Amino acid sequence: MSVPVAARRLRRGEPGWPERLEHLDCPPEALWVRGTLPAAGAPCVAVVGSRRATPGGLLTAHDIAVDLAAAGVTVVSGMARGIDGATHRGALHGGGSTIAVLGCGIEVCYPGEHLELREQIAAHGCVVSEDGGSELPLAWRFPRRNRIIAALAEAVVVVEATARSGALSTARWAADLGREVLAVPGSIRNPSSAGTNFLIRDGVRPYLGIADLFEAVPALRRCMTARAVDRPALEALDRSAGGADPLLGRVLDQLTADPVHPDDLAAALGVGVAALASALTTLQLRGAITDVCGGRVARTF
Repeated sequence: MSVPVAARRLRRGEPGWPERLEHLDCPPEALWVRGTLPAAGAPCVAVVGSRRATPGGLLTAHDIAVDLAAAGVTVVSGMARGIDGATHRGALHGGGSTIAVLGCGIEVCYPGEHLELREQIAAHGCVVSEDGGSELPLAWRFPRRNRIIAALAEAVVVVEATARSGALSTARWAADLGREVLAVPGSIRNPSSAGTNFLIRDGVRPYLGIADLFEAVPALRRCMTARAVDRPALEALDRSAGGADPLLGRVLDQLTADPVHPDDLAAALGVGVAALASALTTLQLRGAITDVCGGRVARTF
């Protein structure tokens, strides 16, 4: 059993203090931290949404976080039920780092069912709060928490939000701070997507894939191409005609930096769509390919 990560108090201005928090008119004077904050300038994107998320919303949040983690981006969220929890799990499943910003004391796990998740986040990223000790998760703490989520990130993606969701507070903070805000569109019949659809109606960029995020924040794409990828292993896979899954090498042989639709790729390779989808997921998690506009894929090196 792993030893829980101890909390420490990080005061404003001390080494390691997140510089992006200084963009706030009233930044916190200190943070309680469990785990390791990202280095100064490291790319961070927040993914937020409803606590009462639909299964589709949970899957979308998870997949967005996996994509971000594969691109070397730290994923920020609020460790609440629903979209937040799915986001943190996706970042962890993608082998990346994630930050959970709490609306309660650093020693409190809210919701209680996220205890194991909280420890995983602290071990592979960090858990932060303005409050030390056991301060309760009172309603007024969450809008205050949301400003920190927005400030830590270069962009905020809202996955699902009702018309009165607290996630819209995070989006407003982000917009006020000059951060990019993107929203996942949903059915006009789904109340869980009312807030995101309103954001899009009011001019927020729709999020249809990670390419939309890279277009909104070009620095994230530069980070992706510069991140530490296990290139020797990928190049060996590229050259190999055998191995555990020869289809991976065939896919890499076929792909270039020019985007191609998976249906066209499947036809060119003479394989089924399901088999290709599995291979594409594996390659994306390894950093060899990326999604681009319209669901197309391209090679990253």
